[in-house]
Amino acid sequence: MGVREWLVPREKRFFDMLEEQAELVVRGAEALVALFADYRDVGIKRGRIKQIEHEGDAKVHAIYEALNRTFVTPIDREDIQSLASDLDNILDMIDAAATRLDLYGIQAPSRGMVDLATVILEQVRMVRKGVAMIRDMKNADQVERISVEINRLENVADDLMNNSIAELFRGQGAVEIIKQKEIVENLEVATDYCEDVADHLSDIVAKNR
Repeated sequence: MGVREWLVPREKRFFDMLEEQAELVVRGAEALVALFADYRDVGIKRGRIKQIEHEGDAKVHAIYEALNRTFVTPIDREDIQSLASDLDNILDMIDAAATRLDLYGIQAPSRGMVDLATVILEQVRMVRKGVAMIRDMKNADQVERISVEINRLENVADDLMNNSIAELFRGQGAVEIIKQKEIVENLEVATDYCEDVADHLSDIVAKNR
């Protein structure tokens, strides 16, 4: 086997693994939106999100292990590590929000929570598309457009968080404010991590086009 034939499968593997991880993030966001859409059996639905989060952790570990065993990577190994880490962070925040919904006994999600979850789902679907495109730098312009839109949605999420917290202070007791504020902030942090992924995707195509 020649050197080129030995390297190609390894190159393809990293793109495949990142796409698989991005798909898990979408599944997590979809599960969160579904939880809010039918707010019953919260503990069971939280468990499903936790399982997806565990699968995401395993995928990150597999990516890091593959990097440790591979001398040549298709893009900078630091970029692969950053993407894997930020994708994992998104899923962690989705899981954190779902966990607190259950543990804190939230009787019904606020409008802000529902809207933030919808924004997260929009973002991660674009993240999935952007991650799939970086295997071919002919897609660089499309990746840049996706990154801009993800960043725009993060600004929308900031406004949603601020409005949601302001609404809490107008109509909730102190304990409920603390519980719901934490969940809203977890959701907003997930959108921040989506923005981090977008920035890394933009950096990758800028360096490799």
